[in-house]
Amino acid sequence: MRILLVDDDESIRQSLSKFVTQLGHNVLLSENGERALGVLEREEVHLVLSDIKMPVMDGHEMLAAIKKSKKLKDLVVVLFTGHGDIKGAVEAMRQGAYDYLLKPINVKELALVLNRINDYLALKEENKKLTTNFEEQLDKETSAIKSELLELRKAYARDVGIGEIGVFSEEMKSIYKTLKKFHKNPDIPVLIEGETGTGKEIIARYIHFERGNVTTPFVGLNCAAISATLFESELFGYEAGAFTGGRPKGQKGKLELASGGSILLDEICEIPTEYQAKLLRVLQEREYYPVGSLKKQKTDARFICATNKDVKKQVKDGTFREDLFYRLSVGHIVVPPLRERNKEVIPLANMFLSQLAANKRTTFTGFSTEAEQLLTDFHWPGNVRQLKSTIERIALLWDDTEIQPSHLEFLFEKGIPIIEEGRNNGDEPEREIQMPADKFDLNDWTYDIIRKALAKNNGNKSKTAKYLGISRNELYTYIKKIDV
Repeated sequence: MRILLVDDDESIRQSLSKFVTQLGHNVLLSENGERALGVLEREEVHLVLSDIKMPVMDGHEMLAAIKKSKKLKDLVVVLFTGHGDIKGAVEAMRQGAYDYLLKPINVKELALVLNRINDYLALKEENKKLTTNFEEQLDKETSAIKSELLELRKAYARDVGIGEIGVFSEEMKSIYKTLKKFHKNPDIPVLIEGETGTGKEIIARYIHFERGNVTTPFVGLNCAAISATLFESELFGYEAGAFTGGRPKGQKGKLELASGGSILLDEICEIPTEYQAKLLRVLQEREYYPVGSLKKQKTDARFICATNKDVKKQVKDGTFREDLFYRLSVGHIVVPPLRERNKEVIPLANMFLSQLAANKRTTFTGFSTEAEQLLTDFHWPGNVRQLKSTIERIALLWDDTEIQPSHLEFLFEKGIPIIEEGRNNGDEPEREIQMPADKFDLNDWTYDIIRKALAKNNGNKSKTAKYLGISRNELYTYIKKIDV
């Protein structure tokens, strides 16, 4: 240990220097605080042993100068004081002195103090090395984790992104060409309009992910699946204590979770009109207030909205704000139903069959001419989603190489589901059900609808009852009569 011994009495300096040197330490000498500071600027020192009462600059002044210096502030200082100056020693401890010794110096006590300081400095140095190594290792591990996380995000983006999409008509090619422009302009809100099953969510994902490895978040919110009272807190989040039953620490809203990415507001027409005004303000101002908060938050999320309703009719009926529609219609996409682009049916069916074959989930490799004709002529009220489910069902139930008309009989077992054949006085679509020639079992028809509605809502009975427009008790009555 390298020690600077400071005392104006030369005899004390020499005697203490000799003793400290015999203990194995390297000693530097100085007669007052001012000269000691000069030594400290030039030499590396681990410990200062100093008298308090000295000419030119005393121990207190030297200690204060050391603690003010960025270079010397961590230096260990031990002061010597007489029996009559205990208050001065206590004050020195408050200023940052490590310890003090009473004069005349007891060499045994000095040796104990030096040993203790030596251990302290060794422990401090080891801690510094550990801290430095820990920080270096932490930076290394953090960098590795960040890199791994980025790769995971890219893999996730590829997995949950758009996957394989089929564009087999000039009309759909034109739509996807427009989507590329929307992808490059995240400030433009987009409204996707189309019947159920036409692929509105795939289109929304394409706008966000396109074909690249986009790692920013894509957050969806089904406006029809949450009550009007919860819509605001789900979208904007809420502060702690905002309302009874909320989480003690509050909750982030979907809008905050989508920061830097995109938020899909599905079934946008289901938003109550009073909240449509708040949504319009967010679109215009790019800022909002979480429920129960006075602090304004900004958002850079891309807004994508989807609906299976005729938005212009909703505006006319007064259930959708006209100004919100005009704001969203900057990026307005109308997806035509599959029956209006039936030339895509067979290419899409082949694509779905190829996907199943690639995953070794089917032995089928194609369609007979008759089966292709049946698929093309079918009205597909469930659109692309129904077509995909049809191919998956055939792959699940049969093991063959070519899909025949017999494999498609289930599509016509209970007649063609409700289809749109035209308009009745410009209001509701006329509905037609194909009736079997021999017998129509109403109970079987009803039970089949119940099963399909449950499957559509992933077994959620509350959502299924709401979807069918019946009470939960009525739904349970049906469930008891069928095997689901």
